Amino acid sequence: MAGMGKGIGFEDLLPVMANKLGGEGLIKELCNGFELLMDKGKGVITLESLRQNAALLGLQDLEEDELVSMLREGDLDGDGALTQMEFCVLMFRLSPQLMDDSWLFLQEALQHQFHLNNNNNNDSSV
Repeated sequence: MAGMGKGIGFEDLLPVMANKLGGEGLIKELCNGFELLMDKGKGVITLESLRQNAALLGLQDLEEDELVSMLREGDLDGDGALTQMEFCVLMFRLSPQLMDDSWLFLQEALQHQFHLNNNNNNDSSV
C-alpha cells in the first residue's frame, strides 16, 4: 500500500487526517472505511469484499497479491478476515509517521505523569 497511486500515499495522508480530525474523528473515519470494505453478511473484511469494494477507497490499482498481503498482514487472529479492530490496527501500522507521532505523544504523557507524581511525592514529604 505504500505505493498506492500517484502523488500522496496513504502513509502520508493518515497523519494529516489525524491532525485535522483529532483522535476520535480519525477512528470514526477508519470505522467508516471498514464499513465500506466489509462483507455486509459476515461483518468482516474478506478477500472477496476487499476485491469488490477496494475502488471505494481508491485502492483499485492494487494487484491481487497486494490485496492478499494486506489481508494477511492485518489478520492478527489468523481467521482469513479482518475485524474492525484488526483493520484499524493495520491502518495505523501502515502509517509510519503516525506510529512515530504516537510514540511521541506517549512519551510526552509519561513524562508529564512522571513530573506530576514526582511533585506530589515532594509535596507530601514536606
